[in-house]
Amino acid sequence: MLALREALIAFRRAPLLSVLSITTIAFSLFAFGLFGLVALNIKAALRTVESRVEIRAFIADGTPIEATSAAMGDVAAFPEVQTVKYVSPEEALKLARRELREFRDVYESAFLPASIDVTLKPGFRDPATVDAVAARLRTYSFVDDVLYGQEWIEKLSRIQYIATVVGAVLGLVFAAVATIIIGATIRMTVLARSREISIMRFVGATDGFVRRPFLLEGFVKGVLGGALALLLTWIAHRLINAYVIDTVFFERSLAMLGLLFGALIGFLGSAVSVGRHLRRV
Repeated sequence: MLALREALIAFRRAPLLSVLSITTIAFSLFAFGLFGLVALNIKAALRTVESRVEIRAFIADGTPIEATSAAMGDVAAFPEVQTVKYVSPEEALKLARRELREFRDVYESAFLPASIDVTLKPGFRDPATVDAVAARLRTYSFVDDVLYGQEWIEKLSRIQYIATVVGAVLGLVFAAVATIIIGATIRMTVLARSREISIMRFVGATDGFVRRPFLLEGFVKGVLGGALALLLTWIAHRLINAYVIDTVFFERSLAMLGLLFGALIGFLGSAVSVGRHLRRV
């Protein structure tokens, strides 16, 4: 309780410096939050595109429906497969006319073969797995051809890999910069009270007693800065939704993680700054 009272007194004693510290923490974490929001939406967009990965096995004309049904049962049992759908020649023709309107005249009298359309479960949509499932579909004697956009899937996989690597690197850079800025800000607070620390040490206060108010103060500033950063990120998200494009926002667990990250940075920044000063006193 004494440490909490000292931390509150410090806020009242130097309100401008406290506001500066909280604002600096907030804007540092706000920059990190904006990057996280961009990375989250890129990942969501890639996940949406990935969900459209589909393997289409064309069935030879005259194949008995019993053979097709038995094959569909076998394919549905594959551990990678999410859904299996039979598309009749009539359904394939309707689909082609609806999706390729500019070629509607071409499909007026065209004949399209029946097919088995296979979608894969999340986590099984990489090029190697799609190739393996397509190869198994080709083993059926009545399958004329199998199409799945191999080149497109390989490009999607490369984009996901690049986005993951770039996101991880930039995320670490943003986090490091935010930590440095926040640490420097909290160090200003400690230096502004250096005389007070010296007096406390002179009258016999232990290092733990001296540290506690500063650690609690840094923790509170980190939480307040994290909350302000989260609010600014939410406002940016709403403005982007209103004037640019629909985006997704952080889940509650991620938002809470952001607050904890701010609190941790504030706590560690205070611990490092106070520790350095105590070693010099």
